[in-house]
Amino acid sequence: MSYQNGCGRKSWATNDWMTHMEGLPVRSVGFSRGTDNITIRQGNTAILRLSACSSILQDVKDACYVDDRISKVAWLNRSNIIFAGNDKWSLDPRVTLLTSAHLEYSLQIQQVDVSDEGPYTCSVQTKHHPQTYQVHLIVQVPPKIYNISSNITVNEGSNVTLVCLANGRPEPVINWRHISPSAKEIEEEEEYLEIFMINRYQAGAYQCKAANEVASAEEKQVHITVNYAPAIKYAQSADVAVGHTGILHCEVSAVPPADFEWYKEDKRIINSSQGIQIHTMDSRSSLIVTNATEDHYGNYTCVAGNKLGVTNASIFLYKNILSTLPHPVQDGSISLFLAAQMDFASPSEDQDPCETQAPD
Repeated sequence: MSYQNGCGRKSWATNDWMTHMEGLPVRSVGFSRGTDNITIRQGNTAILRLSACSSILQDVKDACYVDDRISKVAWLNRSNIIFAGNDKWSLDPRVTLLTSAHLEYSLQIQQVDVSDEGPYTCSVQTKHHPQTYQVHLIVQVPPKIYNISSNITVNEGSNVTLVCLANGRPEPVINWRHISPSAKEIEEEEEYLEIFMINRYQAGAYQCKAANEVASAEEKQVHITVNYAPAIKYAQSADVAVGHTGILHCEVSAVPPADFEWYKEDKRIINSSQGIQIHTMDSRSSLIVTNATEDHYGNYTCVAGNKLGVTNASIFLYKNILSTLPHPVQDGSISLFLAAQMDFASPSEDQDPCETQAPD
């Protein structure tokens, strides 16, 4: 059956009554206008106000008002009655009616959740013209990372897959970034980050960022440790006069950290024996010869190893030529010279890290 609504537009009504409870029938009728959309963030409060006909609602935008000519009015979510008149049929404590304005009939939902999303209908049954006004509630959800790979340790040359799963409405965009040590953006926008034949320079922290337009992006990190065999970074020879102190230095790069051993002429040196001390800290090891004698001069070998391999470097302790000079040398000059030999500093980046250095 068709009829003319209050705005002079044709609408359609059906003959079935939806529900009868406590003498409050709500009639299911055709829409007299298009559906409005209301977008709200999860956790906020939604107020459903509808645009309607000026003859009944006085053309108040986004509101649902009633006047004395209306006999029955109700709010429905899909086919479920929420309010019939002022009687609440919903058991949800978050849902209330707003009646602050004269004859206002708006629906308020607090702490909106995704389950609240969907169509809501304001059904008005007057004496002569039943009408409905509909709004569709859209709930937006900030991005949330709910699954990210744990920190992992792999051997150099392995293939690595990192996963970062996030949800949100709209669907968040995933970005990866290698934040240490390279601080390099990774162009792919994928939940899965694949690294083939990983090397030591790709170790470090990786950041996953999930973003949509609802709220600030969420970020989480995963750390990759890459194991690799030791490699010599720096080896320093020294020359020393008889009776003085000489220091040999050896530095390696290795994960996990390397264990050091020192040899002289293929014979392993025991710490604190034959006037020799060995000091090792992190990736550096130093062999200190105190009160040098003729037996101390010669070729030494620094050996560094971990579970992935072993490397070595030959380092020399030379006899200081100053000890053979025919003329005496001031003690201050010798002290400065020896101090220079004992100053241990890593080579510059353009210097061969495996080069054995000896003073001029």
